Amino acid sequence: MPTLFEKIWQQHVVVDKGAEALLYIDRNLLHDGAFHAFGALNREGRKTRKPRQHLATADHYVPTRERDKGIAAIDDADAREMIRLFDINGAEHGIRCFGMNDPQQGIVHVIGPETGFTLPGLTMTCGDSHTSTHGALGAYAFGIGATNLKQVLATQCLWQKKPKMMRITVDGTLGAGVSGKDVILAIIAKIGTAGGTGHVIEYAGSVFRAMRMEGRMTVCNMSIEAGARAGMIAPDDTTFQYVAGREYAPQGRHWETALTQWRALSTDAGARFDREVSLDGSAIEPTLTWGTTPEEALPVSAVIPDPASFTDANKRAHAESALRYMDLKPGTPLTEINIDRVFIGTCTNGRIEDLRAAAAVLKGRKVKVQGWVSPGSTVVKRDAEAEGLHRIFEEAGLEWRASGCSGCAAMNGDMVPAGMRAASTSNRNFEGRQGKGARTHLMSPAMAAAAAVTGHVTDVRTLI
Repeated sequence: MPTLFEKIWQQHVVVDKGAEALLYIDRNLLHDGAFHAFGALNREGRKTRKPRQHLATADHYVPTRERDKGIAAIDDADAREMIRLFDINGAEHGIRCFGMNDPQQGIVHVIGPETGFTLPGLTMTCGDSHTSTHGALGAYAFGIGATNLKQVLATQCLWQKKPKMMRITVDGTLGAGVSGKDVILAIIAKIGTAGGTGHVIEYAGSVFRAMRMEGRMTVCNMSIEAGARAGMIAPDDTTFQYVAGREYAPQGRHWETALTQWRALSTDAGARFDREVSLDGSAIEPTLTWGTTPEEALPVSAVIPDPASFTDANKRAHAESALRYMDLKPGTPLTEINIDRVFIGTCTNGRIEDLRAAAAVLKGRKVKVQGWVSPGSTVVKRDAEAEGLHRIFEEAGLEWRASGCSGCAAMNGDMVPAGMRAASTSNRNFEGRQGKGARTHLMSPAMAAAAAVTGHVTDVRTLI
């Protein structure tokens, strides 16, 4: 009675040594920060073993403004060199690359599912921690470092220790204004940033079955913020409808064969997990962070907690430090926190459904703070423009930019000034994440839009 994860693991073991197993890696994604791995390969005189099983995109260092200028739009000399090497390495190793002006360019964890490169049942890697995103389609996907990336490029295999298994079940029905971002923040607030350490998390329950693919990807994306190795959701008809017809998806008779295999990718009744956690989805409110970890999150109706209320000494000390950095006082209602900047985008919340949710709040309204929207991919950007969403953002007063990691990684100049407070749809809020001295509150696109039009944290349910 294996779990979803165990089924995929067993199908990919090449050599099993007990403590470790050599796993075959079906597909690997690369971004413009992969130059270290390529450099190591080149020094050793090696080539990529199976170039067609790799896909690359420029995302971390690309500018989101003045993209038409090409590489000249990049102010930082190091970043320009990374983009230059990205194009060279891709050509030398025969890997398909979406350069900064390619019509399919986008954030690596958006373009994978978007192109059908991500499929159920696959093992997938990428030199980025948020590779867990791809588990939303029923893949075992995890982030790796430069050394492991070199091994995957050279051998298409990787030695791995088998992780433990956790199931998080969320039943019930989500209320109005509550999204996948609120669900995963509520989960991390409950289990902590180390709650999933050493585990692969399988998300189950009626909430996830009812969720669109975009929401599922948001949830799996932030599994890493709970310390998990990966996050997964069993593929179902929602998954298959999303994948059908995409470029790298099986076609014709191969599609029917694939469907038969994919339908078997579910956890068997009676399968055992090392840990079980459950939440009532009907009780989840729009949620945001108040501190400097995704664990320090609360429903929008709550107040800033008093560190003295924490029984764990380490968490109490961290809360004290977080409140100093965030310049917040215990007992303050979250809705009284003023916002200076708004950022909507990222591999967590830069998909078309996310932009629609934000635009629904912004339509017919004007923002009180500066901010920008960076779609998760150039395809998403085109789709949003075809729907007229860009005009809603611009008429409200937000800047409409090109796709890239933008303010999440803050490696391309898209930063929040020191001392300013941002409502952000990104996935991390540690000190300085969006710029030195910047203060980040993680929230959903709809909540970020609500903060933009009011100038402070706002329960989006009052605006819809």
